[in-house]
Amino acid sequence: MALLEGKVAVITGAGRGLGAAYAKRLAQEGAAVVINDIGKDGSGKYTAEAVAAEIRAAGGRAAAQTEDISTTEGGTSLLQAALDNFGAIDILVNNAGILRDKSLLKMDEADWDIIQKVNLKSMYTVTKPVFAWMKESGRGGVIVNTSSVSGIVGNFGQSNYAASKAGVWGFSNVLALEGAKFGVRVWTLAPAATSTLTAGLLSEDLQKQLAPEHVAEVLLYMVSELSGKRTGHTIFASGQSIRELKLVPAEGLRGEGMMLDARAIAAGEDKLYRTEAALNVMDFAR
Repeated sequence: MALLEGKVAVITGAGRGLGAAYAKRLAQEGAAVVINDIGKDGSGKYTAEAVAAEIRAAGGRAAAQTEDISTTEGGTSLLQAALDNFGAIDILVNNAGILRDKSLLKMDEADWDIIQKVNLKSMYTVTKPVFAWMKESGRGGVIVNTSSVSGIVGNFGQSNYAASKAGVWGFSNVLALEGAKFGVRVWTLAPAATSTLTAGLLSEDLQKQLAPEHVAEVLLYMVSELSGKRTGHTIFASGQSIRELKLVPAEGLRGEGMMLDARAIAAGEDKLYRTEAALNVMDFAR
């Protein structure tokens, strides 16, 4: 039996790249898929429609939805599209995201605001109605929110993007707590894959290593019964490596009921900090 037989999945930003790879892979495993994307191809046709058509041509079930989901009306309309087409929703993949890379001093307010609107606000507008439906229906479900190593460890020239993706991480951590008693599992996914923008800059071998299809297998594991009842985890995924990311504290200083003054803190630095080097984006490039 297919892993997702009888399930309904909604994927944002699924008109191309990672989102399209997710949609096709989940459909292959039996899920009915709602594909959201406002993007158009060179001929002016919605990319979401093309992906949905491809899935249907292969014998799967898919519907396209092309509303702007960064508004509450748009987010609610995406849930309604799932209910109208397939009668339920079991899986939500918040994948939509954009870049506007500039160093902070070269960034204007519009560059900041558009990133937060698309990458972070849309998670609220889409997830709230879906989460409510999963709770009230008693059906539960799985929600996967897309973060980035840029938001977790930082990357030069991406303060707007990193802020949005760090916000996703915090959002997921809270949602996992709130969803636990309702059977709603929540994951954070930090993917690395080629895109139409980067493919031409990479060797053929590296393009194969970073193909979106590698990450799609990780997503399938996360949203299916293969991952059991796991929730609240953050997974980095590429064709090169798959690993959990989590905060790990140092030993730390204990006041034992007494105030630690600045000099005492300085004297105890060997316990305050961890000795290993902090992760950086290049640690995920191998």
